[in-house]
This record gives sequence, C-alpha cells and structure tokens, in this order.
Amino acid sequence: MTHSNLMNLVRWHQQAFAITSSDRATQVASPAFDAAVWELWPYLTAGAGIYVPDEDTRMDPPRLRDWLVAQAITVTFVPTPLAETVMTLEWPADTALRLMLTGGDTLHRYPPSTLPFALINNYGPTETAVVATSGLVPPASGWTSLPSIGRPISGARAYVLDEKRQPVLAEMIGELYIGGRGVARGYLNRAELTAERFVPDPFSDVPGARMYRTGDLVRARVNGELEFVGRTDDQVKIRGFRIELGEIEATLATHPLVQQAVAVAREDTPGDKRLVAYVVPAPGSTLDVDSMRSFLGKRLPEYMVPAAFVSLPSLPVTTNGKVDRHALPAPTISRVPSDDPSGEVRTLIEQRMAGMVAAVLKVDQVGSEENFFLLGGHSLLAAQLLVHVHQTFGVELPLRTLFELPTVCGLSAEIERLLLASLQAMTDEEAERLLA
Repeated sequence: MTHSNLMNLVRWHQQAFAITSSDRATQVASPAFDAAVWELWPYLTAGAGIYVPDEDTRMDPPRLRDWLVAQAITVTFVPTPLAETVMTLEWPADTALRLMLTGGDTLHRYPPSTLPFALINNYGPTETAVVATSGLVPPASGWTSLPSIGRPISGARAYVLDEKRQPVLAEMIGELYIGGRGVARGYLNRAELTAERFVPDPFSDVPGARMYRTGDLVRARVNGELEFVGRTDDQVKIRGFRIELGEIEATLATHPLVQQAVAVAREDTPGDKRLVAYVVPAPGSTLDVDSMRSFLGKRLPEYMVPAAFVSLPSLPVTTNGKVDRHALPAPTISRVPSDDPSGEVRTLIEQRMAGMVAAVLKVDQVGSEENFFLLGGHSLLAAQLLVHVHQTFGVELPLRTLFELPTVCGLSAEIERLLLASLQAMTDEEAERLLA
C-alpha cells in the first residue's frame, strides 16, 4: 500500500461523513483487521478523539450499546455480524451517535425505522485500501433483496465485467473490478500473483492505470448501486473472516483416520452461513467428531473449525470426476435421545433457555446437557443468545460465561443464582412488588 492509497481513503471519509475535531470515534475492530486503519487515520488527522472498548464490551451487543451511549460516541464502525444484532436493540433517542459504519461480510437485514442514527454499509478488499464502495442503508420497508454495498467512493471506480473483461448490462451478474486511487502496488515479493490480480485498466485515461480483480460476483442495479452476490472461487467469508476452504481440507487430510475430506460453506438457513466438513474415514475407522474438532482446533484458528462434520462412505462426483459439491447432503444435528434423562429440561428457567438456544441455533429442540458450540454455535450467535437472556430474565451475562457454561442446564443454574442474589439484595417491599 502507499500513502496516497491511504490519503484517498482519509479524504473521502472526512468529506463524506463531515468529520471534525469534535467527533468522538471508536476502534472496535481487531487491530489485525484492515478496518482498524480506517478507524484510526480519518479521525486522528482531523483532530478527533478515538475511544477503545475493552474486549468483553466489544463482543457483547448490549454492553457495546451502553458504552457507545455513555461515551457520547458520534461515529463508530461495527463489523457486520455484530452490527446486525446491535442495531436491533433499543436505543435512547438522545444518543450522540449519528453514524454506524459496518462492513466485512454480507449484510442480511435493514435497520428499523426507529434507529436514531444512520447505518452505512461499506465494501472493499484490503488491496483497494479498505473501502471501495459505500452506501446508506434505508430502513426496513418491504425490501425483497439484501442491502446493497453502495456506490464507488470518491477516487475509486467499480467495473462489473464478464469473463472477457467486458462490461455487463445492469441487473446482470459479473465479477467486480476496482480501479482508481485506492489500488495498491501489489503483493510484496509475489510478482506472479500481482500480475494475476492487478491488471491494466482499459477504461481509464491515466497512463499505466490498473484495476484490482476482486473475485467477488456482484450485480449492478439500475440505480447504480452494487449488490454483492458471492465469490468466483472457493474463498469464502464467514463472520467477517476470509477463509480458504482448501486450507481446511489440507489440514483434514493430515489426520491419520481421514481418507478424503471436503469443506464447504453452507447457508441452509438464510443469513446463517456455516462451515461444514465432509469426511470419508480411512478403512476400518469411524468419524469421531469431538476428536476431529480438537485436531483442527490445535492447527487452525477458531473461525476455521467447521460447525458440523458429516461422515460419508464416499464423496459424490460429477461426470468428469470432480467432487460434486452441490450433491453434498445438508448436515443433521445429532440430538440427545428423548428417553435420556440428561436431555430433559427440569425447571421453568431451563425450559425458557432451551427454547431460546433452539431459536438462535435454528433447530427444533435442544437438550439440557447439549453443548451450544457442538451444535454449531459460535461467538456471534452467543452474543445474540445473551441479548435474549437479558431481555427475558433481566440478567446481563458476559460472553465468557457461555464459553464456561455452554449447556442449557449450566446457563440456567447461573441465571438462577444471579436472580436469587438480586432478590436477596432487595428490600421486603421491592421483593413483594416483583413477585406480585
């Protein structure tokens, strides 16, 4: 990247969002995420203040909301999966927040009309200086398509091209190419990859101009906005993380009891994209899901460990011998048998908790002893669950509680403990009013 790449981002941001020295901004994204650059320089160069929440607050939607309000934050960036939960919370009408910027993954919902600030959806690969397109997300009102990723920012150009790199008509799907002042020099010490992804820009009047081939499929709407459709290759984005499926498959292949393996990203339920591993065990072996998950967990980051594992006698193939990914079956969640007493909910709190866990995980039912994470849960679904817990029981649990107590019975016991402690701290009159 160059200083001029960064300066184009900074100047656009300051002008588009009217940033001044009186703004109070945040750094919510991880410093390892390219969005952190975007969270820092547009504000520091304007003389604005930057506020950093602690880790528990950063991943806990209600706490993050309360922190943003208490700190009188005016502009914040929140990664897409977290923003989808945060914007559904109740917000005080007098909040200082005027802009919530989001990006990093596909936005699946529109904000409620009661949201007291604007929601801006942003898109951009690291190779084009973090943000290439941006747009205001209107309130939910009868939309039949996903929110757009907006239009090119100042200094950037977006081309929707076919396989011959010719422009496609409006409403047709093509690959997105990004040109303009944000395009990086290339990949350090990787000349071949640079030549493959950074190609001459035939649509520019600037000598030597190049455009970046994103590998993302988009549709240009009639009004000029871009709609994200998917990827041209097997690289996927889940919960804001860019994942190479081949890396998961290569790691699975090193397991001594695995003969073949394929990893895919499935979205059997709209808005709930999950990694699924399909494994053909070695002859005489059977698939041990806990062992497989532990094996991958020691070699890959958490976000690359599949949510589900499916054992197959063989992988389906197409007529030309390639793995037929479209023929892979949807995973099924193994349930606790109904006649197993460990799976039965025993109290009213457990009954309510089982219903909430099932709703968040989008399954029919959940047993008292079943592990939230082994059923496909992850940190962002955990944050959603804790929002429901707070709304139902009036109890705020930190995210780490779910990692320590990942079962319905464990969470229910902790909620009961907190409710009893709260009741004991009340005066007799307060307790009587509550029980009444």
